[in-house]
Amino acid sequence: MIYLIRHADAVSDEEDPLRPLSTKGREQVVRACELLRKEAGFAPAEIWHSPLSRSRETAELLAQGLGLHARIILRKGLEPEDDPSAVAEALGSEKRSIALVGHEPHLGILASIMTRGPGHAAVFYHFPKAGVLALSRRERSWRADWLVRSL
Repeated sequence: MIYLIRHADAVSDEEDPLRPLSTKGREQVVRACELLRKEAGFAPAEIWHSPLSRSRETAELLAQGLGLHARIILRKGLEPEDDPSAVAEALGSEKRSIALVGHEPHLGILASIMTRGPGHAAVFYHFPKAGVLALSRRERSWRADWLVRSL
């Protein structure tokens, strides 16, 4: 399984240019953990995150809140405006379960590429903050199995 996760709510740029998670964002991660506990098998081997603090914090809080022993790894190519094609290729060759914490529009385009193919990069899924989309491998593509909305 591949889990695409949008970071939780962050403070504004004016409040803090590094944009760490807000109180609301931390609450969203707690709620996401509650919902993910109900999903049998949510146990990624690794959690990849972008270099932005809100992504790293969301990954760390998810791992902590769920008691996961997954490695948390900074991964290039996961920033909002990065081309998701390279990440799609890397995930396509993964045999392990991976969770990826990132941003829009990158995640939405990545989900479209993975489920519909490379020609569908202009169409994308909308990810709510702290939302989790589970993808399972099918022969040559991926299928969206479920979406957790932590609103």
